[in-house]
Amino acid sequence: MVHTGISTPTHDSVVFNGRSRKRFVSYRLRGEYEKPWLEDPKFNKTKYNNYIVYAWVFIGVCAAGVVAYFQIRSALPSPICLIYEDKFDGGKLDESKWNYEVALNGFGTGSFDWTTTDATNTYIDEKGLHIVPTLTNETTSITTDQMWNGYTLNLTADGTCTETSESACVAHSNSTLGHLIPPVRSARINTKGKVGMKYGRVEVVAKLPKGDWLWPAIWMMPKDSVYGAWPKSGEIDIMESRGNTVSYPGGRNLYYTTLHWGPSSTYDSYWKTQAVRTDRRGDFTDGFHTYGLEWTANHIYMYFDDRLTQVLYTKFHADETLWKKGGFAGDSENNTLIANPWENSTSTTGNAPFDQEFYLILNVAVGSTNGWFL
Repeated sequence: MVHTGISTPTHDSVVFNGRSRKRFVSYRLRGEYEKPWLEDPKFNKTKYNNYIVYAWVFIGVCAAGVVAYFQIRSALPSPICLIYEDKFDGGKLDESKWNYEVALNGFGTGSFDWTTTDATNTYIDEKGLHIVPTLTNETTSITTDQMWNGYTLNLTADGTCTETSESACVAHSNSTLGHLIPPVRSARINTKGKVGMKYGRVEVVAKLPKGDWLWPAIWMMPKDSVYGAWPKSGEIDIMESRGNTVSYPGGRNLYYTTLHWGPSSTYDSYWKTQAVRTDRRGDFTDGFHTYGLEWTANHIYMYFDDRLTQVLYTKFHADETLWKKGGFAGDSENNTLIANPWENSTSTTGNAPFDQEFYLILNVAVGSTNGWFL
C-alpha cells in the first residue's frame, strides 16, 4: 500500500512520502550583464516591423469607424416636417382634408360592399375614426327581396356617386341575370387633391377589425397616373389584412405590405416587393398599432410600431430600374412587345413609378372576387 501525504515542517524543506528535497536554486543572472541581442540590427528591424503593424491596425480601426459612421448616418431618419396630422377627435370627418369615395362597383377587386357617406359606416367618437361595414337590408329601406330582384339603386340620381361610369353608380337587381344589389355597405376615404406626398413618412395608428371576409387597408395611390393605368403608375400598400380568424389561411394574425408596379395588370410584379408581418401570440385586432412608411428617392421602407421593426425594405438603384428588376424586356402581351412605361422618367435613382405624388386611402372592404380570399 502506498501512502501519500503533505506535511508542513518547521525547516525550509518539504516532506513528501517521507523524503526531503533541496530548495530550488535559480540560475537567473543577477545584477548587470550583457544583452548582445539588443545590439543586433535584426532585432531593431523586428521592432520597426511591429511599429508598422501597429500603425496599420490603428488605420484599420479608424477606417472601420469612418465606415460605421457613414453607414449609421445613412440609416438615420432624415429631418422631416409635419404636413398633416389628424387625430380624428373633432366629432366629424374633416372634409377639408378627406374625401368620401361613394360607388358600388367593387373598385376593381370585386368586393361586395357599396361605399357610402352614411354615419353608420363612418363616424368619429372619443376612440377615433371608425369604418364599420353594415348589412344593406338592416341599414336601408331596401328589403332582401328587392336586393335580389326588381330594384334599381342609382347613386348618380341622388348625387352621392363619386365615380363617373354608370356601372360604378347604378345597379339593377335581377335574379335571372344574377345581378344583385350590394348586400353590404361600408366606407372608403382618401386625401386626393387635398393632402399628398412625394417622399416623406406616413404613420397610421389603427386597430384592425374582426369579422369574416373583412378586408381592411391602409394604402396610397398616385395623384396623377403619369405613367398610365394601374399598375404602371404604382400602388403603395402600407397594410392589408383579413378579418378572418387565425385558423383561416392568412387570417387576422398577419398583414401584408406591398408595392404594385408593372407595365400591365398581367405583369404586376408585386410579389417581388411584398412582405408579411405575423403576430404569433395574438392578432392585429387585439389593440392599436402603428403602420409606417418611410419613402425617399432611394428606398421605400415599411415598419411596424417603430422604425426598428422592419417589414419591407425596397432599395432603388439607378443601374437597376424597376423595368430591369421585373425582367420585362422581351415580354409580350397580345402578340405585341411590352413597352417600358417609365422610359421617359426623370428619376435619377431608378425608382419610377414611385417618383410621383401619392395620396392616402383608408377603407374596409368586404369580400372580393380577385382571389384575396381563398
